[in-house]
Amino acid sequence: MLYTELTKKALKISFEAHKNQLDKSGMPYVFHPFHLAEQMDDEYSTCVALLHDVVEDTGITLEDLKAQGFPEEVTDAVALMTHDDGTPYFEYVKNLRSNPIAKKVKAADLAHNSDLSRLDYVDDNALARVEKYRRAMEILAE
Repeated sequence: MLYTELTKKALKISFEAHKNQLDKSGMPYVFHPFHLAEQMDDEYSTCVALLHDVVEDTGITLEDLKAQGFPEEVTDAVALMTHDDGTPYFEYVKNLRSNPIAKKVKAADLAHNSDLSRLDYVDDNALARVEKYRRAMEILAE
């Protein structure tokens, strides 16, 4: 992970936002954005990886991130990664292709979310999610 003033700020926000959440197998959810951030190779994509779910899954808003001093490149990518329930999932994925940072982070997100070894048991729902994410990865690559 890159450690800059901006990425450290994103790291703290991500931790505070997700510290009491658990993933599908009961692990602290915050490990997920940290895992994505470790794969990024520049400051802005590291910030987006850390923040990619905070607007969608917590009370933090894009305006909060802007007020914290995150640049437009970061907040625009986080905005794109925030899936609005009114937008069909594959349309949402298609929209991510317009932003290289969002596209890169989403590819890492899909790969991590498709890793069945993270789960204590694999059921039909997990297999269906992996298939959905496989299709999403194909759309990102188009």
